[in-house]
Formats: sequence, structure tokens, C-alpha cells
Amino acid sequence: MFKLGKKPSAPLYDKTGKTPVIRSSICTGERVAGFLNPKTGKFEEIMLIRTEADLREFTTSYHVSRDELRYDW
Repeated sequence: MFKLGKKPSAPLYDKTGKTPVIRSSICTGERVAGFLNPKTGKFEEIMLIRTEADLREFTTSYHVSRDELRYDW
């Protein structure tokens, strides 16, 4: 019934259609990782980034290198 111990794998994103972005709030400093569609300007939030471990989890789950990340302030 339940499968313990194995996390569901994150779906791969379309590298040609979306850009990985870290958005940060000016007021609170809260950071959110997600993907931006440059054609429509729509941002898809994936996860809240609180620590360096959260950022590492996002990059490994979605196979994104730190060089690919764009920071949007």
C-alpha cells in the first residue's frame, strides 16, 4: 500500500521552454525556486528555499546546475 523510503522523482523540466529562477522578496528576503516561461512570463513556483540544503535539493532534483540559475530580485 505505502512505499516507504523512496522519494518520488521530480519531473524533468523542458530546458528549451523554461528557465530555472530563484525569486527573492525585497521586503522579507524569502526565496522561492521555480521555472519561468520566457514567452508568457509565467513563473511556476516549485519550492521554498530557506537553507543551502534546500537549494542543493532543488538543483539535484531537477538536474539544474548553479550556473543555469537566474536570480530575480
